[in-house]
Amino acid sequence: MQLDVIVIGGSFAGLSAAMQLARGQRKVTVIDAGEPRNRFADESHGFFGLDGVSPLAIQQEAYRQLLKYPTANIIKDKAVAVNRQTSGFQVALTDGTYLNSKKLILATGLRDELPNIPGLKERWGATVIHCPYCHGYEVRNQPLGVIATSPLSAHQAGMIPDWGPTTYFTQGLYEPDEEQRTFLLKRGVTIESTPVLEVLGRAPEITSVYLADGRTLRVAALFIGPKTHMMSPFAEQLGCEFEEGPLGLVIKTDAFKQTSIEGVFAAGDVSNPMQNATLASASGVMAGVGAHQALIRE
Repeated sequence: MQLDVIVIGGSFAGLSAAMQLARGQRKVTVIDAGEPRNRFADESHGFFGLDGVSPLAIQQEAYRQLLKYPTANIIKDKAVAVNRQTSGFQVALTDGTYLNSKKLILATGLRDELPNIPGLKERWGATVIHCPYCHGYEVRNQPLGVIATSPLSAHQAGMIPDWGPTTYFTQGLYEPDEEQRTFLLKRGVTIESTPVLEVLGRAPEITSVYLADGRTLRVAALFIGPKTHMMSPFAEQLGCEFEEGPLGLVIKTDAFKQTSIEGVFAAGDVSNPMQNATLASASGVMAGVGAHQALIRE
């Protein structure tokens, strides 16, 4: 049996895409490997109507709602291969199953690469965070830090004082230019050029950071812009074009989230230069609508 659409990725973007297709009475199957990017966060914030609800709870409710539609299915497995065929696409799963579809939506997510600083990894998603709109309120009105990972980190540091007194740790690598320095000082940001070597405290709490010159500085949370990598090689294997995002490559798409390869759509963080739960879901809606419109035109 050939499906209308296979969605690889069962988090906010993939499930949002599948919902549009199910409501259009198209046969859609979601393949969920169970490794969403947001699995390190206990709560999802700023998501319309669901502020403070855990990502897992949101996903499980979306599962329940999607499976009410008779043309929708969810398979909890991992896609291991994708091949283009004359009539569409074939996806292989780890259990040996092969699925065929006319269209394909990649909602495979990204992997975050944190700086190699002891103490960061075990606090990721709690007191070591990236998006201030997603998690800044929970650490508000405390000493905060930004550890630089790219030239864009100075921009991030300029945002954080709205949540608390901020220190920008340049790591000796990403010093602000004169315009940035003027702006940061105007915002009350302390600029610290001595590198952070370790994060201290009983995880997930942070009490301070240890610097290369032997000093410790008190902070309660750290903001970091991690380098991002594709969780899946499928976009590259299919020949999709990429473009530079702020922290890594993203899949290039048109307004309806179709990639450079006809019939292949991309949704969520893999296709969004700006990334959060709401934007992931919204791009999933567009990918689902885009795939449905492509089916209509056949």
